[in-house]
Amino acid sequence: MLDFFKRKGSTSNSSEVNVELPTTNVAIPIPENVDVPIPENADVPISQTQFQRIDLDSLDYDPGTRKQIWEYHVNQRDEIRRAYIKKGPHQPPLETFKKSGKQNRSFQASWYRNNSKWLEYSPTTDAAYCLPCFVFHNPNVVVGQNTFIVGGFRNWKKVGGKDCSFQVHIGKDPNSAHRVAEQMCKDLMNQLQHLQRVVDHFTTEQIANNRLQLKATIFIVRYLAFQAIAFRGRDESFSSLNRGNFHESLGIVTFWNEKVAEIIEKAPKNATYTSPRIQKEILHVFSAKVKKAIRKEIGDAKFCIMVDEARDESKKEQMTVVFRYVDAEGFVKERFFGLIHVVDTATLTLKKGIYSLLSQYCLDIQNIRGQGYDGASNMRGMWNGLQALILNDCPYAYYIHCFAHRLQLALVKASKQGVPISHFFLTLLFLIKIVSASCKRNEQLKVANANEIARLIDLEELETGSGLNQIGTLQRPGETRWSSHFRSVSSLLRMLSSTVEVLQNIIDGAIDGENRAEGESAYEGLTSFEFVFILHLEKETMEITDKLCQALQSQSQDILNAMHLVSSTKALIQKFRDDGWDGLLTTVISFCEKHRIDVLDMNTRYVARRGRAHNQPDNVTNEHHYRVNIFYATIDSQLQELNYRFNEDAMELLRLSPALEPREALKSFRISDLCLLVKNFYPQDFTDYDKQVLEKELYHFEHNVVQDPEFKKLKSLSELSQWLVRTGNSEHYKLVYRMVILVLTLPVSIATTERAFSAMKLVKTELRNKMEDDFLNDSLMLYIEKDIASTFSLDSIVDDFEDLKERRVPFS
Repeated sequence: MLDFFKRKGSTSNSSEVNVELPTTNVAIPIPENVDVPIPENADVPISQTQFQRIDLDSLDYDPGTRKQIWEYHVNQRDEIRRAYIKKGPHQPPLETFKKSGKQNRSFQASWYRNNSKWLEYSPTTDAAYCLPCFVFHNPNVVVGQNTFIVGGFRNWKKVGGKDCSFQVHIGKDPNSAHRVAEQMCKDLMNQLQHLQRVVDHFTTEQIANNRLQLKATIFIVRYLAFQAIAFRGRDESFSSLNRGNFHESLGIVTFWNEKVAEIIEKAPKNATYTSPRIQKEILHVFSAKVKKAIRKEIGDAKFCIMVDEARDESKKEQMTVVFRYVDAEGFVKERFFGLIHVVDTATLTLKKGIYSLLSQYCLDIQNIRGQGYDGASNMRGMWNGLQALILNDCPYAYYIHCFAHRLQLALVKASKQGVPISHFFLTLLFLIKIVSASCKRNEQLKVANANEIARLIDLEELETGSGLNQIGTLQRPGETRWSSHFRSVSSLLRMLSSTVEVLQNIIDGAIDGENRAEGESAYEGLTSFEFVFILHLEKETMEITDKLCQALQSQSQDILNAMHLVSSTKALIQKFRDDGWDGLLTTVISFCEKHRIDVLDMNTRYVARRGRAHNQPDNVTNEHHYRVNIFYATIDSQLQELNYRFNEDAMELLRLSPALEPREALKSFRISDLCLLVKNFYPQDFTDYDKQVLEKELYHFEHNVVQDPEFKKLKSLSELSQWLVRTGNSEHYKLVYRMVILVLTLPVSIATTERAFSAMKLVKTELRNKMEDDFLNDSLMLYIEKDIASTFSLDSIVDDFEDLKERRVPFS
């Protein structure tokens, strides 16, 4: 990076870029959108499809369903060939393959090792194929030679032995069709043998300059993508005062690096490598490398899929896909893997999009061990929902309803159960609306808050320090985030005096009856004892549930720890119900006296604010009303909803799994529960022999590991998995570690998918609402997974960029 920022000499003119064609050693420009003429007697049929840009990521890599090379436009075939060669043979690592024939034979994964450079397998057609022969397939060859290209080979009994069909296909002749196709693949990927490269004879210095020029573009593309900044400007002409973020950033680089400026100035017009198309290609290279790194990180591990859908700025329905898995070091990872544009949210449409993505990256559906969605019917439906369809294909892909979504549903439902609580939230929204209705009122609120803070500091009722006592505003509660309600209640409680002052100004300064009536109504509601009582009650209960809400947002959260947090949350709420009345009432009365709000006599008869109803009992006191009808009723409603939404005892999987959790293991290491867990829920992941020796391994684990002093310091299952890998016990107790990572793979919440949509709103804004789906997807990959993208060197991006297709100037 520092190479770009070397101060230029004072005489250098960097404000203008004069582009001129060099007189020697320049690649002849060939327009990329011009069709190459084909002789009439050509033996390869010409595709009549219109020339369109092909998204190489969307290519079908399943050899049983992909299009033949000759079906693409003639000018695109080499680019598509390179993509298939670079991707390599399609070799899905299935644990079991389909059996067929009278002898019940099947394809064998061991065949990959002996034929790794060419052999492919299609789960769709249950057949073997040859990649080099497919890449350079001539459709006019005799039908018998098309077996490994079009129809596929599935006569498994002829594999191996003297007349092995694989060896027959390769052929003994050096000029066999297969060997010729292999050599053609090598020649296509060898840039040094291309005609233009041979004619031009580029020097080492020229190639280094070309690489430096491209690195400047790559550096800027990466920077803009990491910051979610728009690339292009409204006017990118040379006379424009603002050519857009990309060209303006390039101007900064050339200002500080004289060599880069000189190279760009002398670059041919058709090879500046700064066009929007080049920017997108570079972005795509980054995105492909990120996905490849994630795929490598997953390896053959079991994984969970988490899916959610939302509309983008251009009203397109987008589905985000996140994978959850445990990496080689025992860490739980949740990785964004792509955004899929779907025409509708029908279950079959979502399933097709997910399966296409899995197939493209050779991720076996049978390796899915968890599904995480929200509560929408098309997702969680027992019969026709997405989880049901995937469960039919993979019976061990257990569905867990998002914990964060369940908590949201429980707390929202509880807030609407009683009339006093519902009336409180309506009043809260009305207050914030009135106080924040204009810039003038917002300024008045800030001034009043600043004066109040200064007064309390003078009275030594507030501590001073860096970051303390900042002037704030009232927070509006969001409809889909319960934690925003807690911030809203807390902000009003902290700024009640300032809010009262603003309402009094509204009443005194009103020029019409409507504004005065709104101010008086808000003032009356805010200064009532009932509102202040419920304000403190909600603040206390929300403090308890907010801890759970924030914990469920963590990517590394495991389901057993989440269940512990739910249990502790319910226990704390119950404790507050049993012991919190006296303390709450004392706090409310003290607060009212401090802010000059009328305090009710709790021993007198309760009378509703709108007057005593005819059916209201005579013996109801204020103390009874606030304690029973509000305090107990509100808390009981929350506990009832939490118990209903988080009834995990009904799911045996989550009832048996806690036996692995360190805190539970120290109390009682339930070996029988763990054996049942494997037998009933993960039989596919353990062989019959594994199940036989599992119990003995668990006894050794209990004696040697559970009693270890270091084990007693572990607080969660995720900490246990990391500790087992770090100490080498994951190798000594492989079966136990396998159980640990299977349970860790289960989803907790879909917060990562929702964060992806938040990122989408930053990238695809109202001003960028015409972004193509591919551009949006690539941009999100870099922005969300920048920790992976930042590890790639500029040189590696240059090399991959060159391999995409033949370039007009060499980079190696």
